[in-house]
Amino acid sequence: MPLFCHEENWSAINRDYFSNFVNTMSEEGTSNSVERAFSILEKIAESKNGLSNSDLSRSLKIPKSSASYILRVMERLNYFKRDNSGKYRIGLKLMSLTSEALMQLDIREIAKPVLVEFIEKSLLPEAHLAVLDNGRAVYIEKVESEKSFIKMDIWVGHRLPVHTTAIGKALTAYLTEDAVLEILKTRRMEMKTRKTIIDPAKYLRELEKVRKFGFALDNEENADGVRCLAAPIFDAAGRPVAVLGTSTVIMQIDDKHLPRFVKLIKEAAEKVSSRLGYIPRQSKI
Repeated sequence: MPLFCHEENWSAINRDYFSNFVNTMSEEGTSNSVERAFSILEKIAESKNGLSNSDLSRSLKIPKSSASYILRVMERLNYFKRDNSGKYRIGLKLMSLTSEALMQLDIREIAKPVLVEFIEKSLLPEAHLAVLDNGRAVYIEKVESEKSFIKMDIWVGHRLPVHTTAIGKALTAYLTEDAVLEILKTRRMEMKTRKTIIDPAKYLRELEKVRKFGFALDNEENADGVRCLAAPIFDAAGRPVAVLGTSTVIMQIDDKHLPRFVKLIKEAAEKVSSRLGYIPRQSKI
């Protein structure tokens, strides 16, 4: 899987990524200026050799002053870079965002058949895929069983705290201790149930278990009567990029059946990792 994408693939990016620079365009201040900004973005992304202010003004039929202002903002925010000839190209920030978006897209496509296979084997009501975003665990894919009468309150785009969830534990297990503590400090450790972990030191010990055993458990820590499992997914470079998880009522994942479900969730996550090109360290020659 490519870590960087070609410039022509910039359109994989959701335009919400650019809301931060759009808000700085007080000089333009109209919807027309936003349309011009994206027209410029598209034009530069399509160009192999870059485009100058004059090129853009002429091809898009917009005033040079307007194009110049937009280009300066985009350059300052690293979405564009300007070479010695004065031509603009796609910048590293945009390439990085595109790479992340494509990575998530690829993971979803690769993981979905595995999610389906998992719920068929486990007979659990659902399976999901999640990533870490701004200190929160975010669901990016979900598959539900058509045979189960249990429906979990989970949806794509749903954001949850990391300290109360199995997906959150699996997503933060491979961060540095300082990074984890910063998330806990910024997001705070709200008590959701009587079993919620609200002590940072205890949470760090939970993450040690995740690294040791290869899975995370939420034992009624986010919602009473609900137990969740999750296992990390690694890319070809060995980096944790997502987690595969499942949630259901505690009666289904009771202590007697827990080992079986742990085995299934780990196997599913390992299958997705393998399809991303990951080779476990012990298997390397």
